[in-house]
Amino acid sequence: MRFLKILFFFVVFQVSAQQGGMWIPSLLEGMNENEMQSLGSKLTAQDIYDVNNSSLKDAIGHFNGGCTSEVISDQGLVLTNHHCGFSQIQSHSSLENDYLKDGFWAMNLEDELPNEGLFIEFIVSIHDVSDKVLKGITASMTEKEKQSQISKNSNALLETWPKESWQDVKTKAFYKGNQYFLFVTERFEDIRLVGAPPTSIGKFGSDTDNWVFPRHTGDFSMFRIYADANNRPAKYSKDNKPYQPKHYLPISLDGIEEGDFTMVFGFPGTTNEYLPAIAIEHITKEYNPTNIAIREAALKVIDQKMKESDAVRIKYASKQARIANAWKKWIGENLGISKTNAVEKRRAFEATFTKALKEKNLETKYGHILPEFDKLYKDFAPINIKRRNFIEVFLTTNELMQMTFRAYQIEQALKDNPAILDRAKASLTGTLKGIHKNYDVGVDQGVYLNVMPLYGKPVDASIYDKTAFTDLDAALKLLEGDAATVIKNLNEDAAYAYAKPIISEFYDTINVAYEAKNEPINALQTEYMTALMEALPNERYFPDANSTLRVTYGQVRGYSPRDAVYYNPVSYLDGVIEKYVPGDYEFDVPQKLIDLYEAKDYGQYADSNGKVPVCFLGTNHTTGGNSGSPAIDAEGNLVGLNFDRVWEGTMSDMNYDPEICRNIMVDLRYVLFIVDKYAGATHLIDEMTLVHPKKEETKSKKKKKKNKRKKRS
Repeated sequence: MRFLKILFFFVVFQVSAQQGGMWIPSLLEGMNENEMQSLGSKLTAQDIYDVNNSSLKDAIGHFNGGCTSEVISDQGLVLTNHHCGFSQIQSHSSLENDYLKDGFWAMNLEDELPNEGLFIEFIVSIHDVSDKVLKGITASMTEKEKQSQISKNSNALLETWPKESWQDVKTKAFYKGNQYFLFVTERFEDIRLVGAPPTSIGKFGSDTDNWVFPRHTGDFSMFRIYADANNRPAKYSKDNKPYQPKHYLPISLDGIEEGDFTMVFGFPGTTNEYLPAIAIEHITKEYNPTNIAIREAALKVIDQKMKESDAVRIKYASKQARIANAWKKWIGENLGISKTNAVEKRRAFEATFTKALKEKNLETKYGHILPEFDKLYKDFAPINIKRRNFIEVFLTTNELMQMTFRAYQIEQALKDNPAILDRAKASLTGTLKGIHKNYDVGVDQGVYLNVMPLYGKPVDASIYDKTAFTDLDAALKLLEGDAATVIKNLNEDAAYAYAKPIISEFYDTINVAYEAKNEPINALQTEYMTALMEALPNERYFPDANSTLRVTYGQVRGYSPRDAVYYNPVSYLDGVIEKYVPGDYEFDVPQKLIDLYEAKDYGQYADSNGKVPVCFLGTNHTTGGNSGSPAIDAEGNLVGLNFDRVWEGTMSDMNYDPEICRNIMVDLRYVLFIVDKYAGATHLIDEMTLVHPKKEETKSKKKKKKNKRKKRS
């Protein structure tokens, strides 16, 4: 049933140059190493991943579980995206100290700002534990029995796996549950904000430019990891010291040019590259459009209110960015799928798969899979859409509904077990305080009026005047008393009374149906993965992204998204000035940056043409979670900071197409230019290791030629 015994063959059969795929760093020897070197890399697999010696993987950290970061100095200085650190920058901002608008730069260690709850996690080692996790699994088991056995095996493994006291272990499924790896990790929790450009640089272009090339965004922020006296992870303490990493990335001042090798090393979140055609069609034609409409309705209100008020802008900056990001991504995903005829091509691939089943006498074993997918998705589609629409309204866009949703969960928990009252109160109190920290009733009511009709429920605007949830002190009073009193208080609240039947419907009907219909699809997807590898062994298979450390490699390349249009692979500071619109919330430019441009005061950060590069494109296969990932050159130096994909290529989560799928990276020379010339934080530049690999290579070649001439003479 499982392909473990023959997996090695599938993973090493092909050595031709490949661009696309998210590869496990501990398994790069052989095919992947050869491919990278054929694309221009001078790195070995051991340079990238080594358990016994420092390697590139020791500089790559999982930033707060959702982004990637990299260490760039021997004092634990960390680089990630501006949008990855946005909520931390926002949390330290106020009308008096508007770090979103003005930027922030700590000029010494004492000025660096701590961030409660923020963590960076490193991978110590990776181990294939498939045999142990899948022990006892048989074909006759139901899906629930299989998952129960896998959980039991995995938990036993985690309890006994050798590790240091400050380390942790976790297992993750790969190839749709056909393979399992165990990760030994170290999590650092004293992470302090060091620097961030103003949003006019870090978010230049905002929603208009998001997912679109050419980009001119300096999407970066800087943090520092602190450790205890033994250089080990520790909670925040004034006594902690800057972390001394096992490895940090030197930064190349020679930059990039078209055709250069690039490797993006990070923690991609989720991809679904092996979906059947019916699933892709459902997502792009049914599922995405409804969710796009809900987010668009919410953004219409939030964007307008943010333009009208600085106080609202600060409160809603991070939330607006989260809502807008996926909204525009889904639109681009639909466009890309349509433009590349991805559904039709997937059906053609499925015809090849079906033919292979017949040729290899596997039709009896696997011939049911594709017809079964068609049947299951037809039944699954309506409930999948309804469930996600609920999440969009109650958990993503509308804060009053989110508060009632959390209150409902507390009520149900108290009904089951009144003894947990104190814990339940603390949980809901934390949620309410978190929401009200950045809450505006007028904004939220406008969002409610716009999004609730799209969920198909009646609108009652009066609940905002009658509810206690829109005022923090009044909301907290609802939680006073014993369990019965708290439940009574909640049910007498107007907003809670309005929302409760809708939430009950979600839990009692919608989510129950979703889980029942989704379970057989997941089981069939696991079987399909096995069948693909058995029927078509000469196809290329990499495991879908699952927030674990991965390597993706490619080259710097431009692209042509449509007829008669070609995008060069590099954008420049000139483009920032060309897009400049004074006072515009998306395209305003700080006066100091304009002054530096007009004076051509670029320092050492201009390219050979005397221009400052801002962003560049690559063929690296990335997704959410790769935000903040380092773009590493052929020598192992940092040249870019991944932060986006091109709009036409956002479909790469389901369908990577090397013709138009491109990732977008901030050029490190622009990052250094902003840190040095704009912010004047030269102490941070002094902390880094800046190198000239291309110049050194040129010198070496000239020296070799000179020596050859001497020998001849």
